[in-house]
Amino acid sequence: MKQYTDIFIDFDDTLYDTHGNADIALRETFEYFNLGQYFDNPQVFYDDYWQTNIDLWSRYAKGEITRDYLIVERFRHPLCKSEELRVKSETSADAFQAYTLHVSDVFLDYCSNKPGVVEGAHELMDYLKQKAYRLHMASNGFHEVQYKKLDACGLRHHFDSIILSEDAGINKPDPRFFEYALRQSGAQKAATIMIGDNFQTDILGAKRAGFDTIFFNRWPEFPASEPVNYEVTSLKEIMNIL
Repeated sequence: MKQYTDIFIDFDDTLYDTHGNADIALRETFEYFNLGQYFDNPQVFYDDYWQTNIDLWSRYAKGEITRDYLIVERFRHPLCKSEELRVKSETSADAFQAYTLHVSDVFLDYCSNKPGVVEGAHELMDYLKQKAYRLHMASNGFHEVQYKKLDACGLRHHFDSIILSEDAGINKPDPRFFEYALRQSGAQKAATIMIGDNFQTDILGAKRAGFDTIFFNRWPEFPASEPVNYEVTSLKEIMNIL
């Protein structure tokens, strides 16, 4: 087996249970703002948030939209599923944008303090550290949020370096992100492997930049579209590879 010295690891939904934690935070946010006064069925708001969020993060990774646009739009769109709030957004645009930003700030505060991780995350990171791999977090997440999440879930001390797209000035899957990650970490491409759950962003990005990859196929409805070095459906399986 090829010998690796360094591992780049995606954070959100690879180690940190971003979806699960955000689902809890979304419901807390709904209650905090008493959004039940606008929605007879809260699920309308939740479903639109997730659909909008997935689309926006995909566009953000491609560099099609800015961080500021994502932060506003991912709540503006689901809030406007309420006719009353939609009218407010049209008649008082500046006030509604301020309200939307407040919703986003509260949501991110709830999110970033959640400790939930993907099953097996702590065990895997302990194992890799004991094996003397150099571990580097490679994430498109926002700077101020990611460090809070790392502290909340107790994984920060495992990483030798934390590499964020905001610092790189470019997002995964752009090959320039991975070149930046090499420079920041001091890793050698031939001795580095990337682990991630998002096939387009993590795996194809790393693969096209010349890295070996482990695809954590956490979401079977989004299968690999081309061959990878390794594919697993649980974090535990990675311990049989590395």
